[in-house]
Amino acid sequence: MGILVAGYAGFRKERELPAELSADHKSGDDQFAPIKGLVVAFICGLMSACFAFGIQSGVPIAELGVEAGANPLFQNNVVLWVILPGGFLTNTLWCLYLNRRNKTFSGYRSATPSETTGILTLCAASGIIWYFQFLFYGMGSTKMGAFDFSSWSLHMSFIIICGNLWGLFFKEWRGVTRATLSIVWTAILLLILSTVIIGWGNSLGTTTAAH
Repeated sequence: MGILVAGYAGFRKERELPAELSADHKSGDDQFAPIKGLVVAFICGLMSACFAFGIQSGVPIAELGVEAGANPLFQNNVVLWVILPGGFLTNTLWCLYLNRRNKTFSGYRSATPSETTGILTLCAASGIIWYFQFLFYGMGSTKMGAFDFSSWSLHMSFIIICGNLWGLFFKEWRGVTRATLSIVWTAILLLILSTVIIGWGNSLGTTTAAH
């Protein structure tokens, strides 16, 4: 429900933005395909969950890492070395396909050394920052104990929560109505409530199991 409400708030924002702020969005109107977008987003959500399944299935690998002397706090890094090459291969093949379809291979040759260095530096920086989420996620999940199955849902929820709070902090929602801002805050509160309900459910499950 929180995700749906957040999406609705985003839809309202696009309609309410002043013309001078929404001009940048008009260039993509010819590619507007909401049904296609929803299908792709849904598939991405399922594939994202597969990342969590990979970490869970890799527990024996993590245990071997600990037996070999790895710090238990960082044991999931061993599993990431197995999971992430698959994502790297998928993204590489997709980018090469887009290069071929858009006939942009020449860009690799026409870029100056300084441009190439700048692009590679930004790519490396974004990759390192992106990886940090899984580094800290892996560290946190090792502390969840019997509640580790809740880790991924908490991780995903707080990505959306923090993303919306970041947008509010940087005035991304400037120019929208108070009603739309209220919907944004409602979405954030629903997502926070969902994490509380998950924790409550875990607590009830533990109590029931103990009896």
